[in-house]
Amino acid sequence: MSSTLISRLYPALRAALVMICCVFTLPALAAPFTVNIEGSGSNVQKIVFATPMGSLSRADALQQNLTRNMSILPFIEIINPQGIPGGATVSAPSGQGIDFKKFLLAGTRLLITTNWIDSSQVELRAFDVADGRFLFGNRYAVAGGNEGTADVADKFCDEFLKAIIGRGGLFSSTLAFVRTSGANKKDIWAVKANGRNLNQLTKILGESLSPSWSPDGRSVVFSNIEPRSHGLGIYSVGSGTTQRIKFPGNTVIGPCYMPDGRVAVSLSDGRNPSIFTLTSSYQRDRTLENSSAIDVSPSIDAAGAKMAFTSSRLGSPQVFLKDLRGGGSRRISQQGNYNTDPSISPDGTLVAFARRMDGGHRIFVYDLVKNEERQITFGPGSDEEPAFAPDSYFIAFMSTRNGRKQLYITARSGGNAVLLPTGSGDASFPAWSPVVESK
Repeated sequence: MSSTLISRLYPALRAALVMICCVFTLPALAAPFTVNIEGSGSNVQKIVFATPMGSLSRADALQQNLTRNMSILPFIEIINPQGIPGGATVSAPSGQGIDFKKFLLAGTRLLITTNWIDSSQVELRAFDVADGRFLFGNRYAVAGGNEGTADVADKFCDEFLKAIIGRGGLFSSTLAFVRTSGANKKDIWAVKANGRNLNQLTKILGESLSPSWSPDGRSVVFSNIEPRSHGLGIYSVGSGTTQRIKFPGNTVIGPCYMPDGRVAVSLSDGRNPSIFTLTSSYQRDRTLENSSAIDVSPSIDAAGAKMAFTSSRLGSPQVFLKDLRGGGSRRISQQGNYNTDPSISPDGTLVAFARRMDGGHRIFVYDLVKNEERQITFGPGSDEEPAFAPDSYFIAFMSTRNGRKQLYITARSGGNAVLLPTGSGDASFPAWSPVVESK
């Protein structure tokens, strides 16, 4: 929940705003190459795309999509092929057909080769230039149209991430977010991390806020504020319809799906809000957290074992962690007087949150294993509303660094933040979908 919304709650608890076919894996020839994903700029790996081989009718489109995706990754720097001595051509997509020395001389570390079998099949391979090791590669069936090459690029880049850093899912997931379309009018939209498939999900009255994806990716829950009532919205991905559940006399703040499909949400009937679970029919069930203070913004890990949330029980908003398997709650934002917007990583090891500082808000990440925190954004403007991707590595957040509210993506260890295209209007409240394996 953003600090702006919490500030409105504090004085008098006013209304809370709150076609890829079969993939054929090529055999690995060497031990996997790894990248220190927690490192700084000194660990950036330079990558180059070799000149495509085979049928070239769709080669440019695929290369453009691959380049777009790789440019999001903070540990990758894309090298211009014109900087390779003799050019970036290879006489074969693998083996002795590659002169790795010329790529090494140009300072590159990773090489991607593209071999079009025909206009509907392509092979992509990744190599460690330092010793010519094959890292991984697949053959992909490419559907027609521009979407076909974009789908292949997304699939390959997710597999690239899994092979290089042991984590995938960035390009398989979808971000739900809030986009402003006028005074007192906000809707839920969705977009891929690379800006693909931007589309509007909800079209109902009022302000729709704080989206959260169901574990199966089939629905999005959110709070909806009309002039005279608060409600809980549920958007169905399959039917494209939205259901609104009324909670007469209550504020509805920051709903969050739990791993078992239930919803955790903050509700208030005029007193300070507490965090509850809802039944399958979206009615109030049991209490998760009630301190007689303001308890909002639940965020729960993929195992359903831990819940991060914001509470005012110590006087000012701070981030707490609750053991959902019978333990108590403890404060984890150890510094600052105003900490909000917690997002726990799906693997349950990290909590990202926003801290108000001189000059604006900044994103911090608290390591639950090491019991230490790290600042990962530095402005300008304000950085708020962090949201972990399903890989527990990438983080989306809202920032005003360019003058209006927009969404950015960075890594859990910090680094360059990449702007995520969301169209016109302010964008806020990012929320990642799970990665659901297709059957």
